[in-house]
Formats: sequence, C-alpha cells, structure tokens
Amino acid sequence: MNPEGTPSYPRKIHCTLDVNHVAQDVLVRADETLLDVLREQLALCGTKRGCDHGVCGACNVLVDGMLVRACLMLAVEVDQRPVVTVEGVADGRAYSDIQHALVNAGAIQCGFCTPGFVMALTALFARDPRPDRDTIRTALSGNLCRCSGYVKILEAAERLAELAR
Repeated sequence: MNPEGTPSYPRKIHCTLDVNHVAQDVLVRADETLLDVLREQLALCGTKRGCDHGVCGACNVLVDGMLVRACLMLAVEVDQRPVVTVEGVADGRAYSDIQHALVNAGAIQCGFCTPGFVMALTALFARDPRPDRDTIRTALSGNLCRCSGYVKILEAAERLAELAR
C-alpha cells in the first residue's frame, strides 16, 4: 500500500515477448499496448499506427497465429506468446509469396496500409491456401486503404490462390 492507502503496483512489468522467433525481454507499463512496444522499444516500425481504435488494420500482427490489432492488445497479454510482425513474414531478405504477389500486381501505392494487408493475407492463406473471392474479401474487410480502391490488392490475392489450386 502507498501512503494514500491505495494498492501500489509496480511501474513496469517484465515480459518476454517472442517476436518473429526471437525472445525479447522488455519492461512495460500495465496499460502499454503491443503496438507501442513493437514500435518504440523493439524498433519494429512495419506495424503502423493508424486509428488507435482497431478499425483500420494498419497495426495487424499475428499472435498465436491469429490476426490481432496490436493497438488493442496489451503487451502484457502476449508475454511468452509468439508474435509475428510484417518484418517476420519475409524469409530473411526475401519477400514472402504474399508480398511478391502484391508487388507484382502493383497493389501498393503509398504503402502505409500494406503491412496490415500482408498480415491479414498471411493469416488467411495459413488457414485456407485456396480461398475464393468472397473469402478473400471477408478476410480483407477489416483493412482500410485510402489510395488503391482495393482492386489490385484483391487481384493479387486471387492470383496467389489460383497458383495454389
């Protein structure tokens, strides 16, 4: 207890985050988001800060293989759990098949939303390697892009699904 009679909590909590298959020891505040820790402590800036309300998809990452919004998840929630960011999707310096498909289709413009789309497609293709158009649209429905109109992004995902068939 502190002098005011209210419970005192440690200012920082030790967590070990498994980010892109590398254990990262961090000290976090109880209210600190995964997005803040990725960008500010781990310098993984591919995960973008967009709306900070879980609406735009710019901060998409995978936690335990599931697509989540890093702006809505507390860093303490992912202690000891595997987190994959857009930096971890590529194999070293080589793009993933999804990244190649987006580039080849010209599906990137300003690029701000691209990491979120890459992560949404990575989650989709991990659970369904041959999704149909409606499944792709549903998987991408949580991502906002102000530049493209989504046509080339959808076409890139459809081409990738066709190659898997």
